[in-house]
Amino acid sequence: MAIKPPILQQGDTIGIVTLGSPLAANIINDRINTLQNFGFQVVLGQQVYAENGFLAGTDEERAMDLMDMFSDEQVKLILPTRGGVGVAGILPFLDYSFIEDHPKLISGYSDITVLLNVLAQNSNLITLQSLMLIDFSLSTPSYNYDQFFNATSLWSPQRQIQNPPQLPQVSRVSGNVTGPIVGGNLTSFVDTLGTPYEIDTTGKILLLEETHEPINTVYRYMNALKLAGKFDDCIGIVLGECTNCPTAYGVTYEDFINNFVVPLGKPLMTNVATAHGIYKAAIPIGATANLDTVNNRLTVMEPTITLP
Repeated sequence: MAIKPPILQQGDTIGIVTLGSPLAANIINDRINTLQNFGFQVVLGQQVYAENGFLAGTDEERAMDLMDMFSDEQVKLILPTRGGVGVAGILPFLDYSFIEDHPKLISGYSDITVLLNVLAQNSNLITLQSLMLIDFSLSTPSYNYDQFFNATSLWSPQRQIQNPPQLPQVSRVSGNVTGPIVGGNLTSFVDTLGTPYEIDTTGKILLLEETHEPINTVYRYMNALKLAGKFDDCIGIVLGECTNCPTAYGVTYEDFINNFVVPLGKPLMTNVATAHGIYKAAIPIGATANLDTVNNRLTVMEPTITLP
């Protein structure tokens, strides 16, 4: 059984870390103010405001910040400021046994999903593809907050992942499979192939999404996963949006899905609101889910947090 982190309650302490690329201080401070207005306490990692080119401090420093948050008994949720690049650099410096013994909520998307999946694999911890600090702003849709707080602060034996009504999920290949859901940002997973941290899709539902990549590059990355056996090993596929992904050589994202993904023959749901899209579903990485593409439903089949 995967380890379920403790519930987040109003007044709890949220630990803020920058694990990849830096974020401007004025944005960080504005978003922290939003969290405090929600009634949360905030503690900051040492590298939150750091800038070292395209990284916020060294790999070791960013890893130490994360371990400090897992060590701090007051911290109930670990919230990265953003993704960017470089999250994989901290992976060799983490104590996965300690994290397994001190489970906590951790949320993020984009490059953060590499960490989320490694924690699910190496620490047996259910993690959350959902909001980061940068998303706590006045412009964030209520759907995103509802998804986030339903996943972190509301115990439920099951939870259906549903898009906003105006953005329908689309089932393309019929089937009904149940298993742990893993995945996240396509580019980030390709970068870990051939390393000790590559994603394990065996017997799992594979979630993928992308942003700002032309469709020929999306093909290149998806084909790398195919050659690595990741689609052979998985039992079902969930595709999020490919936000701001330009057509290449006349081929659209829809064309690519029909020509490349559908022929894989695995139960397939597309257009799931998550990560880089405007609307962001909260998807628990490592939790058991049911993908029912006959009835067009994606359901988390277990509680993903524990009560006090």
